[in-house]
Amino acid sequence: MRAKDNATPPIAITGLLGVLAFSVSLPATRLAVEHLDPWFVAFGRAVGAGLLAMVYLAASRAPRPTGHQWRRLAVVALGVVVGFPLFTSLALQDRTAAHGAVVVALLPAITAGFAVLRAGERPSPAFWLAGGAGLAAVLTFLIAGGAVSGAAGLSDLYLLVAVTLCGLGYAEGGALARELGGARTICWALVLAMPATTAVTAVVALRHPPHASAAAWTGFGYLTVVSMFLGFFAWYAGLARGGVARTGQLQLAQPVLTLAWSALLLHEHVPVPAMVAALAVLLCVALTQRLRAPRLLVSQHAHRVRG
Repeated sequence: MRAKDNATPPIAITGLLGVLAFSVSLPATRLAVEHLDPWFVAFGRAVGAGLLAMVYLAASRAPRPTGHQWRRLAVVALGVVVGFPLFTSLALQDRTAAHGAVVVALLPAITAGFAVLRAGERPSPAFWLAGGAGLAAVLTFLIAGGAVSGAAGLSDLYLLVAVTLCGLGYAEGGALARELGGARTICWALVLAMPATTAVTAVVALRHPPHASAAAWTGFGYLTVVSMFLGFFAWYAGLARGGVARTGQLQLAQPVLTLAWSALLLHEHVPVPAMVAALAVLLCVALTQRLRAPRLLVSQHAHRVRG
């Protein structure tokens, strides 16, 4: 029992590193799409990350996935390599990163739902209660802070689609990382998507040759190296070891961090947050991490995680 307890902090830290990396994704996307075509931003970052993935897989002599694993990797690619980048890029052409953070607050709940459907997990009622309280606290925090403004439109629909596909990709990838490891899961998904992402990037670049400011290219570079590549090393490892549903609740802190980055990097107006609501968010995150890990329906999910 003591060994299990001692293993909890590194798992949480690994997940938090992923959350910290992803918290900059919306501001970086907003920077990039101000001057670059959103389709180029979405697919070009996947091409760059795919090249990095090929180098990593070759250097680590990673064995090829099985046929069943390739099919599951296709779900991962649909969710996090194509879906989330594309629809957030389209949405953030006319929405602020702070506004996007409101919808991203739904991601932990959606990820937990897909953890039941795709990862064979059965969180306890107490977990759902704590997670729901955290979601309510995040939404209250953002609404009270003035992040929600304007009527819902196509951009908000894009954000909802992005978050839904992302939750699917997180749950499938977190479960698959129990077999492949976190780093290899995202790398193989990127490689699998390379033919499509390369083709789309080439077509868009030919039609609209990319010309952008240094800030836009910096945002694009961050999305390529961190959001699409390195961030998933930590995130999928955390999901695999700590459980998709439980570790996914760490993302309750992500909208708060995104608001801070939006103010710092984009100078977006974000009113002073309510400290009580922010504290409630952190307490709910801590509670979900203290609860017992969700029960798995199949024994194969207990495989040791590699890498």
